[in-house]
Amino acid sequence: MTASELKSTYLSFFKSKGHAIIKSASLLPENDPTVLFTTAGMHPLVPYLMGEKHPMGNRLADVQKCIRTQDIDDVGDNSHTTFFEMLGNWSLGDYFKEDAIRFSHEFLTSKEWLGIDPKKLAVTVFAGDADAPFDDEAKRVWLSLGIPEHKIAPLPKSDNWWGPAGLTGPCGPDTEMFYWLGDGYPPESSNPGNDKKNWMEIWNDVFMQYNKNADGTFTPLAQKNVDTGLGVERVACLLQGKKSVYDTELFQPIIREIERLSGASYSDTSKQTSFRVIADHLRAATFILGDDRGLTPSNVDAGYILRRYIRRSVRHGRLLGINEPFCQVIASCIIDIMQMDWPELLAHKAFILDELNKEEERFSNTLAQGLKEFEKLVNGLEIAFQKSGKRITVISGKNAFKLYDTYGFPLEMTEELAKERGLTVDTAEFKTAYEKHQELSRQGADAKFKGGLIDHSEETTRLHTATHLLHKALKIVLGDHANQKGSNITAERLRFDFTHGAKMSEDEVKRVEQIVNEQIARGLDVVMQEMSFDEAKAANATGLFESKYGERVKVFTIGDFSKEICGGPHVKNTRELVGFKIQKEESSSAGVRRIRAVLTPAAPK
Repeated sequence: MTASELKSTYLSFFKSKGHAIIKSASLLPENDPTVLFTTAGMHPLVPYLMGEKHPMGNRLADVQKCIRTQDIDDVGDNSHTTFFEMLGNWSLGDYFKEDAIRFSHEFLTSKEWLGIDPKKLAVTVFAGDADAPFDDEAKRVWLSLGIPEHKIAPLPKSDNWWGPAGLTGPCGPDTEMFYWLGDGYPPESSNPGNDKKNWMEIWNDVFMQYNKNADGTFTPLAQKNVDTGLGVERVACLLQGKKSVYDTELFQPIIREIERLSGASYSDTSKQTSFRVIADHLRAATFILGDDRGLTPSNVDAGYILRRYIRRSVRHGRLLGINEPFCQVIASCIIDIMQMDWPELLAHKAFILDELNKEEERFSNTLAQGLKEFEKLVNGLEIAFQKSGKRITVISGKNAFKLYDTYGFPLEMTEELAKERGLTVDTAEFKTAYEKHQELSRQGADAKFKGGLIDHSEETTRLHTATHLLHKALKIVLGDHANQKGSNITAERLRFDFTHGAKMSEDEVKRVEQIVNEQIARGLDVVMQEMSFDEAKAANATGLFESKYGERVKVFTIGDFSKEICGGPHVKNTRELVGFKIQKEESSSAGVRRIRAVLTPAAPK
């Protein structure tokens, strides 16, 4: 079964179980400053998992595009990728553990669906602790389905508990399904709790039944939800009898193209990591650039991750002997593979290829500078020898790390160049510097990713409503081309990106601010209606990033002023916003401007 067939089979199965099929959300979360990318299928559904009504009902399923930056250092093994497709099904206060587990088991093992041999499956359940009891219910359901007790491993919260993503919020135990990677059938003594290297996780059913409170206690949720996730790449791999996700049709055409460009062989195990990094990272970069929200490489946040994917690919291309620009060629191959399931890639192909070419050219110049720095370093060692008469044959790990961190040189490239000069590299010192750098990055990531649940506080709800007024005011002052390209909202301020080719004048900024405050002062009611997407368009509702919408949407109308499709939290009346102040208008990227604004205790004079 191909990956594409797996996706359609999954959606057909859950449609037969009464689930509405919804579209994938953008890879770039809207109005959630706590994460850089959509990391799982549940991420766009958080408001509905917290109790808000979804316009498509309380049983949902989809295929969601995901990016997980924390997996970047694991790329190169058999299963990890940074970009992946996540199959998901949800119950929003409808069915719970028994039905969720039965659905998972039926889809995996029934000959009508995937037909996986149940003897090659094992599961884990939550072992229980002081916060919540052992998940005996999940275990009983698995036993009733024929999973033997020795293949049900009870594991602690670190393995079998989801959330909360922040300090407080919905959370609960999960049960995870694993597939045997070894030959034949697993021995009776082996399960995912005691033999992790031989079992691959393929599906996770999360049971959101608790709320973690600010004092650290857990209380039962009034609305119990189910959130599941099944990775397309991993399941396609096992269904095809492959040992690695990179051996499937999702990656093999890319790998063959890299072989053609480099002259290297993928069968050379010493080069496989570079092949896999290029294939994965350029796949991630292609999907990020092909997203309807049009992110470009930069030095901050999601744009920096995109830049890192592209530059890391180029570095590994050099290691394989590819010295000419190649990212466009690989991206075209990726688009050919994925365009049937993700037509937006073809629609944005010209933009994708252009941005990749520009970034690869920029980085090639950076690498050239790095080579000059390497030469300076070697010349410095020679000068030191001439002065002291003592030859230094080792490049310090500190200097090797500087070449890596500042100029993008991988350690392998520095070692190769050093070897040509009769030098070695202090790899132990490099490793120490690298691990210190990773720890600092991890601390920064922990601060950045401390959330994950969209903030529904009073402050962010008010600011979210203000973005509707701002968007309409920009169209009035600048023209209908001023379309939203993204927003980022915290409890303190809003950041709003929009299409416009020039810096706004002071008069334009003041006029926009004045229009927003006029609507606040009018005390306009904010009214929500559910309707089909076609009805919303016929009603002239503004639709942002249209590919993410399902058949039914929520439309928020603010008096006679604004009408937008949106899923976020809103106030009841514009008077609740009190006052609006634009703090800054600046460039975000080519053809995109950015406004930073706050709400004030009173309308600005």
